[in-house]
Amino acid sequence: MSDTYDVIIIGSGAGGGTLARTMAPTGKRILILERGDWLKREAQNWDAKSVFVENRYISPDTWYDRNGKAFQPQIHYFVGGATKMYGAALYRLRKEDFGELREHDGVSPAWPLSYEEMEPFYTKAEEMYQVHGLRGTDPTEPPASAPYPYPPVSNEPRIQQLFDNLKAKGCHPFSAPCGIMLNEQDMANSSCIRCQTCDGFPCLVHAKSDAEVLGVRPALQYPNVTLLRNSRVLKLNTDASGRSVKEVVVERDGETETLSGDIVVVSCGAANSAKLLLSSANDKHPNGLANGSDQVGRNYMFHNSMAVLALSKEPNPTLFQKTIAINDFYFGMDGFDFPVGSIQMVGKSVGEMYKGEKPIETELAPIRLLDDIGRHAVDFWLCTEDLPDPENRVSLDRAGNLTLSYTPNNQVPKQKLYDKLKSMLKHLGMEPGHLIPRNAYLKNEIPIAGVAHQAGTCRFGLDPKSSVLDVNCKAHELDNLYVVDTSFFVSIGAVNPALTAMANALRVGAHLQDRLK
Repeated sequence: MSDTYDVIIIGSGAGGGTLARTMAPTGKRILILERGDWLKREAQNWDAKSVFVENRYISPDTWYDRNGKAFQPQIHYFVGGATKMYGAALYRLRKEDFGELREHDGVSPAWPLSYEEMEPFYTKAEEMYQVHGLRGTDPTEPPASAPYPYPPVSNEPRIQQLFDNLKAKGCHPFSAPCGIMLNEQDMANSSCIRCQTCDGFPCLVHAKSDAEVLGVRPALQYPNVTLLRNSRVLKLNTDASGRSVKEVVVERDGETETLSGDIVVVSCGAANSAKLLLSSANDKHPNGLANGSDQVGRNYMFHNSMAVLALSKEPNPTLFQKTIAINDFYFGMDGFDFPVGSIQMVGKSVGEMYKGEKPIETELAPIRLLDDIGRHAVDFWLCTEDLPDPENRVSLDRAGNLTLSYTPNNQVPKQKLYDKLKSMLKHLGMEPGHLIPRNAYLKNEIPIAGVAHQAGTCRFGLDPKSSVLDVNCKAHELDNLYVVDTSFFVSIGAVNPALTAMANALRVGAHLQDRLK
């Protein structure tokens, strides 16, 4: 194994895994460092008790809140990163999200590039991640240069009834963009079998469009690409000038070794990318690598989200539920002139999930009762925007532990969206008033433990005084350091961030290919 590479990519999720695949055909020596291992294919992949009650796939990290209280983040260290467990909801940010938006609690700032500049890479990311959808049905969707590469996922009967009821109510439901390897015209040869265990579960049959299956594995088909698993990066060392990363310090198999790359890409996720840069402080960068602006770790965001279940008057035997969404209220609603957010379906709930999500409340409840609730549940995901706040941040304590300080903001839109959905229930075949909040996928009571949509911490921008990265996601202060994950986000919008991370990785990949010629 070489100790020197053209490109070292630290992390293999939506950012790093996508970048590896797009760089692989260049013939350059590329090394992917992943602190986790392959996610084991086993029966427990599809077992709700194992996933939600026993937290089988949650990595054993300990982080701390602003008061020094320890908590376990709901984070996953595997080849493919967080995409191994995500729901594969692959939305584009709206065109307006790239500009300045006036929100209830302040301003959602403009990005240093336009939607039009990102659009070709959104199209390429949808192709790479095999997104199913239908243009022209979402009233807020931005312009696109091509149709979705795959047709929309069909609705099962109860969800089609919900779709029809929403249209009768005057809403504009649309087919949710979904990254699964499904061929409904030829199910005998389809990788995806439309199971109930997609959102929040690993995919046992590798039919979810995650960064392992569609990023890392295709990249490894090229002889110039190497993957080192169970390799945790501890620190980045610079040369004497402080202008370039000279060494990547890695802990592997109980030993510490140093590797070097002409270009080093950090793709550890918003929190851990910030931690790595802060942990790499030296004489030339006393406040952390690339942190002359004091912005590394700041402006952490993770959405104001809420999973809720409504009780259907009739059973809901749906298996694959996440097929429709509503954006009618994305930019406001009658009587409220600020952006509100999106309503999506979330993976179908079952009794064992409630045991994991509400362990105290359900401790004495028989599983048969919880399963009966699950049979009548229709599950929604409400997503609204939280605003970048420099005091919402990742920092290190004296022992080098990750501290995540977060104070919620822009909460009114979330309540407005909840109230709107609740008011619609009687028109949608639901029990009026029965809209029950769920701590979806969270066993820990601390809200900040839910890090699935983490973003910010290394924002990109034109001014080195107020940003960490330039428009190509290169650190302003270093010649060969890039950050390619959701850290670069200036704002987070009100849709899932994964596709934007993938599209940006393709955009930065194009830049790096030009640089390496």
